[in-house]
Amino acid sequence: MLNVALPKGRLGEKVYAMFEKAGFPCPSIKENNRKLIFENQEAGVRYFWVKPSDVAIYVERGAADLGVAGKDILLEYQPDVYELLDLDIGKCRMAVAAQKSFRDNPQKTLRVATKFTNIAKNYYASMGRDIDMIHLNGSIEIAPILGLSDVIVDIVETGTTLKENDLEVIETIVPISARLIANKAGFKFKQAPIETIVASLAAQTEEAK
Repeated sequence: MLNVALPKGRLGEKVYAMFEKAGFPCPSIKENNRKLIFENQEAGVRYFWVKPSDVAIYVERGAADLGVAGKDILLEYQPDVYELLDLDIGKCRMAVAAQKSFRDNPQKTLRVATKFTNIAKNYYASMGRDIDMIHLNGSIEIAPILGLSDVIVDIVETGTTLKENDLEVIETIVPISARLIANKAGFKFKQAPIETIVASLAAQTEEAK
């Protein structure tokens, strides 16, 4: 049985449709219920819904053979997994944003508010920039408005939330999209079905371009 961790929400539904097209259907997943685990013994697959930020943990620790996680999660937590494929969906970017009036003074320590502390740390370390890291879990946009930070590092999709709070993107750190990941041991033991899925998903991704 191939165990697949899907991120809850619209992205997970898109990913399931791709797996179904690859020949790994599980009709019960489309029923309107609150179940979290679905399996199709004939197709040899078991799916389960998990919080998007937890997918990589399930895969790394072997509870799932495959999963789909955003590149942001992989960069931030650096799980020990194989990254097999860029699915080219769930696209956004990791960016630095600030108030429109902000002017950086390299002589001063830059105050950076984010929940992506490793990504921010690595980005500014590569520039040799001295920073004061402020870890926040939500509503990061208000940090510069209230004077808690000079800039924020966060995921930007449309930029609407930033605009509504008088902030703007000043630098893009890295583009983000959904990636197919595999447990290292699971990949060895279930290589044939995994490679079938990878080939089909890669073809579907190309078609969609």
